Amino acid sequence: MIEVYIDGASAGNPGPSGAGIFIKGHGGADQYSIPLGIMSNHEAEFHALIHALTICQRNNYQVVSFRTDSQAVEGAVEKRFAKKETYRSLLEEALKHIDQFDLFFIKWIPSNQNKVADELARKAIQMNK
Repeated sequence: MIEVYIDGASAGNPGPSGAGIFIKGHGGADQYSIPLGIMSNHEAEFHALIHALTICQRNNYQVVSFRTDSQAVEGAVEKRFAKKETYRSLLEEALKHIDQFDLFFIKWIPSNQNKVADELARKAIQMNK
């Protein structure tokens, strides 16, 4: 099973933002820092999810287990519902990807267990400049 750790971060809310993605379980480990431009922290979290899903599909991973320290993202995916319109469109995009996997899991973890993805997201913020 592929383990995917994701995090979104913003310097300001909204502010320069980035996505951090750490993927392991395929005989190696991949790290991604993706600058996202100006957005809110929650938006960055959803964009991190979407980017990670896209990467997994590109690599033909079919059984994936995602970890996030965002309760908003984890809850929205589990319920397949987002209250705010801004997040609803991002969730719909994510669900289109999620539904293509053989098995997809998402689990909330505390921030201290998501340090690699957090560092990658913070690095991505700096790449906006």
